[in-house]
Amino acid sequence: MRNAKKKGYSASDLREVSDNPEWSRKDFAKARPFAEALPELAASTRKGRGPNKKPTKKLVSLRLSGQVLEAYKAKGPNWQSRIDEDLRRINKIK
Repeated sequence: MRNAKKKGYSASDLREVSDNPEWSRKDFAKARPFAEALPELAASTRKGRGPNKKPTKKLVSLRLSGQVLEAYKAKGPNWQSRIDEDLRRINKIK
């Protein structure tokens, strides 16, 4: 398969095909907040995450050695969840 070049588009190309033109100062001056423009819809939207489907976790303060903390953080994001998983496995909790 040959190496195909991607075609670049200029700003004027995008303006020609856009159905959402750039806003002017007049447009911004006329703009209203969502809740003011559509109050019924704003009131009906869900706020927050809602109830958890699984039992919630408890917020605790736990002192760990720097080495343990560094080791978990070095493996990337979700290090708190990995600590939780390891403690569950060690304590034989499903």
